Amino acid sequence: MSAASDVLVIGGGISGLAAAFECVKAGASVTLVEARQLGAMASTWTLGGVRQSGRDPAELPLAQAAVARWLALDEELGAPTGYRQRGNLRLARTPDEVETLRTMVAAQRALGLALDLLTDPAAIRAIAPAIGPSVLAASFCPGDGHADPERTLAAYAGAARRLGARIEEQTPAMRLITTNGRVTGVETPQGPRSAGTVILTGSVHAPGLLAPLGLDLPMAAKRVCVMQTVPAAPAFEQVFGVANADCAGRQELSGRYRFTTGIGDWPGDPAAWSETTLRPSVAECAALIARVVPLLPVLAGAGLDRVWGGLIDLTPDALPVLDAPASHPGLVIGAGFSGHGFGIGPVTGEILCALALGHAPRFDCAPFRLSRFGAADGFAPLSLHG
Repeated sequence: MSAASDVLVIGGGISGLAAAFECVKAGASVTLVEARQLGAMASTWTLGGVRQSGRDPAELPLAQAAVARWLALDEELGAPTGYRQRGNLRLARTPDEVETLRTMVAAQRALGLALDLLTDPAAIRAIAPAIGPSVLAASFCPGDGHADPERTLAAYAGAARRLGARIEEQTPAMRLITTNGRVTGVETPQGPRSAGTVILTGSVHAPGLLAPLGLDLPMAAKRVCVMQTVPAAPAFEQVFGVANADCAGRQELSGRYRFTTGIGDWPGDPAAWSETTLRPSVAECAALIARVVPLLPVLAGAGLDRVWGGLIDLTPDALPVLDAPASHPGLVIGAGFSGHGFGIGPVTGEILCALALGHAPRFDCAPFRLSRFGAADGFAPLSLHG
C-alpha cells in the first residue's frame, strides 16, 4: 500500500478539488484520485452559475456564504476563475410562469435574499437589452453571477498542488478499503491508496462505492444537453433560466454562448458513460434552439460550435449529502449535488474539510445527512439546475 495521506479525496470535480485545497491549506497531507481527468463530469458541463436565487432554504446559507468566497477566490487561489457578479434572471413566458416566479420571489425575500420581481418589460430590458419580447416577467438577483468552470478547476488544482497536494488523474477508485471497521483507503488499478480519512465526492459513482459498506445513497442519473456557439460580440452579462427550468444559458467571457436543456432521463449505466453515449441528438439540439432563441434573439445568428451531454447525480430531495456517518469512521461523503453544486463549491470544500479533520462545520449540516433518506423515498422533480 502507498504511503498514507492524512486525507484521500475521490473525485476531481469542484467539490473534490475544493476539499483537497482546504485540507492541504489546513496542514494535512492530501492525495486526490480522479477516474478520468479533472472536471470530467458535472463541474465542466455546467453553466458555471454562482446562484443564490432558487435555492432550497436549507442550501441558501451555503450559497450566500459561497458568494463571499467567490468575490476573493481569484486572489486566494492565485489564478483567475472568470467569476463575474452580474446577476441571474429567471424568465417567465406565460401567465402561469409569472405566478411561479411571484411565489419564488416572495418566499426567498422572506428568507432575506435580495431578489426582485420585474413585471415591466422595460425594466427587464434595462438590465438585459438582449432579452426578447416574448418574456413577460423575470426575477432578478443582482448578487448572483457566474464563473468559468475550466478556469476554476485549474485554479483549485494549481493552488492545491503548490501547497503539496498530490493529484492523480486516470486513477479510478474501484472499492473503499476498511480496516477494523474504519475506512482507511481506496483500491485503484495502480494499487491501493491509504489515508486517515477518505472524502468521497464521486458524483454518480458514489452509490456504487458506498453499497459494499452497507450504505445506501439513493440517486438517479439524469442527463442535461449542452450547446456552445462560436464567439460572438458581447451582448448578455447575466445567467438566464426559465420558470419551468426547461432551458438556461449565459454568454461566456470568450463571447461564446453556452446553453442547456432541463434535466431528462438517461437509461445508460452511470459507471460506463462516455461522450458518445451522452451526446445530444439532432432533435434535442433543434428543440433547445427553438426554446432559447425567443429568449435571446441574438442567438439566431450565432454559429454552433459544440454540443455535449452531462450527468446529474440527483437525490430524492435534490439536496446533496454532506456527512461523516458515525457508523463508518474515516469516511466523509460529498455527493448528490443534483446539478447545482458548482456555485457552492468553495463552501462545500470548507464543510468537507472540517468533517475530515474532525471539526464542526460553521453551517447546519443536519439537512444534508445521509440518514435523512427513507427506503420509500421517491425522486421529486428538479426545478432548477446550474
